[in-house]
Amino acid sequence: MTVQDERTVVTEDRADPTGFGRPVTSQTVESRRLTSSPSGAEFARRLIVVLFGLLQLVIGLRIVLLLLDARTGNDIVSTILNVSQVFVAPFEGILRTDALHAAGSTLDVAAVVAFVGWTVLELIVLWVLGIFRRGPTTA
Repeated sequence: MTVQDERTVVTEDRADPTGFGRPVTSQTVESRRLTSSPSGAEFARRLIVVLFGLLQLVIGLRIVLLLLDARTGNDIVSTILNVSQVFVAPFEGILRTDALHAAGSTLDVAAVVAFVGWTVLELIVLWVLGIFRRGPTTA
């Protein structure tokens, strides 16, 4: 973020005592530019939020596509299902059933558990990262 501040100073000098000279006016412009960027901890927090957000998006798409009984022969659908399988696999077998089937649709219970699990892990990582953030000190 860049903030630019300009200040104009107008000064008027008096004429000479004889009265023949005209007053002289001078104008100066002072400007300063202040650039600030996020700290290292803030940048890390933003990166973690983006990465976990993408992961949650992929898992959420998996849940929706399986509920809508999307055709797995489609390249986009198969890519999303294959990529998300990597992140859902650690959570398979936690519950007695990994999926519920009804009329072609599938509720991937393991994906729902994975979504919740990754979200909890994100919150824990952000909490730990928050411990190391420096806040303003009051004296």
